[in-house]
Amino acid sequence: MNDTIAGAVTAPGADPADGVLRVGEIGFDEPRTLLARHGLTLVAVADGEPIPGSFWGDTEAGIIGTTVYARADTPVHSLLHEACHLIVLPEEKRALVHTDATDSIEEEDATCYLQIVLAGQLPSVGSLRLMEDMDRWGYTYRLGSTRAWFEQDAPEAQAFLRARGLPTAADS
Repeated sequence: MNDTIAGAVTAPGADPADGVLRVGEIGFDEPRTLLARHGLTLVAVADGEPIPGSFWGDTEAGIIGTTVYARADTPVHSLLHEACHLIVLPEEKRALVHTDATDSIEEEDATCYLQIVLAGQLPSVGSLRLMEDMDRWGYTYRLGSTRAWFEQDAPEAQAFLRARGLPTAADS
């Protein structure tokens, strides 16, 4: 018998994070175009090569300056999360970023919120799928799920984004 997690079927004992959407499944063109609208460049890293600027290593996306690095096996949520760290920063700070961009809890929350909003601008992804993947990967929120946090418990993240002229769900 298989366990079903938000529409993805996993074998018993399998890691639910195995079911997350990877960049190779949607291609680099959609995210590259989205990131370019925010002044960022997406660089595809060859399979098996280390990802420059990756804080967590392994398959996680990396950031250096205004460039986001990802491989085909990078989770889409990771690519968007790292990109959003750069997007929420003032332009003059972006150039100084190498690997770690977080300044505060407020910035981290805004980054998580914005990655969900931007996923809605990727036809191959969508906000709901991204929130499911965030839950699979292990993001945790006090209301129990990414979607509950996004819909009911993120006014500070929304205020942070609005103060910087960035979109929220109400603007989409």
